[in-house]
Amino acid sequence: MRISILHQHHANPDCPATCRQYTFMEQLAKRHRITLVATNAWRALRMQRNYSWVPDGVELHECKVAYANKMGVLPRLVSFVAFAACSFFKLMRLPKADVMWAVSVPLSVPFVIAQVARLRRVPWVFEVQDLWPSFPIEMGAVKYKWLQNLLYRMELSLYKQASHIITLSPDMTAYVIAKGIDPAKVSTVLNGTDVEQASAVTEAEVEAIRANYKLHDKQIVLYAGTYGRANDIPTIMRTIELLTNNPTIVFVLAGTGYYEPQLQALAQRVPNLILLKPQPRDHVFTLFKLADLSLVTFNDLPVLRSNSPAKFYDSLACGTPVIVTNPGWTKEFVENYSCGWYTPAEQPALLAQTIAQVLSESEQLAVAGERGATIARQLFDRNKLVKDVETILKRVADQ
Repeated sequence: MRISILHQHHANPDCPATCRQYTFMEQLAKRHRITLVATNAWRALRMQRNYSWVPDGVELHECKVAYANKMGVLPRLVSFVAFAACSFFKLMRLPKADVMWAVSVPLSVPFVIAQVARLRRVPWVFEVQDLWPSFPIEMGAVKYKWLQNLLYRMELSLYKQASHIITLSPDMTAYVIAKGIDPAKVSTVLNGTDVEQASAVTEAEVEAIRANYKLHDKQIVLYAGTYGRANDIPTIMRTIELLTNNPTIVFVLAGTGYYEPQLQALAQRVPNLILLKPQPRDHVFTLFKLADLSLVTFNDLPVLRSNSPAKFYDSLACGTPVIVTNPGWTKEFVENYSCGWYTPAEQPALLAQTIAQVLSESEQLAVAGERGATIARQLFDRNKLVKDVETILKRVADQ
């Protein structure tokens, strides 16, 4: 089967990225002909040279289009449009695929695939990784009502045009179905994680970090991810301040983003915060193994309740229980499987209280970690999840 994939934000495990598509392509390329159209933007964030830029057997066609998470609205729009134009012409010149696969975001990616699929009469799959345009609209990035309405109409049209839709969480699936889309046309394939990489972390690697940062006899609370405007970083910062009088609790934050200057200033003022640079994919699991507890925080916005953050899966796969702040499916998950806790978003006093209480109950913490690791092996392994994606792609190609 010949599969063409359009993914603006391709990265490999040498980058500080989740690399879902990399793992999927690695497996699919063993049995199918995979072509990837992507930008070269993430090459600049490569932190090591341990992995090929694309898996063996994947044919890469790159567009030289700049992109960075720190970009403002206008530069991002320019980047999206430039990639849409470049990728359209590249896809039109490629050999005809049996099925095409749009990895969104942004919404311009499935829009391009829809046009190429229509012109070349090829079925296509729409993978919804974040809910656009709801996310940028609720974040205040799209202020004009006429433009919001236009984007919502575009979103619905793309759902209708796609042969099948893959979402990364049950709440995303419910959202798409609520738009009037046939439930049979929508499948949930969780974001998942690289369970084998999590299992490969050695105790010596963990102890090396513990010794390097003098963390013996400390309880580690980890946040590993983007310091973005949607990640409720101010709540984490205030929580750190509230717990400065507890000498046993240390916060380790690994990432970059909008709030990095404020975090650097905070680290100069308080004794219980360690800031690390973003980590390559294979290194981040060592931090999760080091941690006693990890944080999965987001702003109190309805659209963010449906998201499917990689740090959630990575943490549980490493046997580290989580505190989530979304009142959506992740809250239900940690409560149903007893592998974490929930506190409402944007309430630092409650978060600080929960952290202190959870860390004081070592036996309960250990049990929650074991439960998380068990369920991660059962439900989160990307080498298993890719089989669900492969089944969908085959079914769509045969239509």
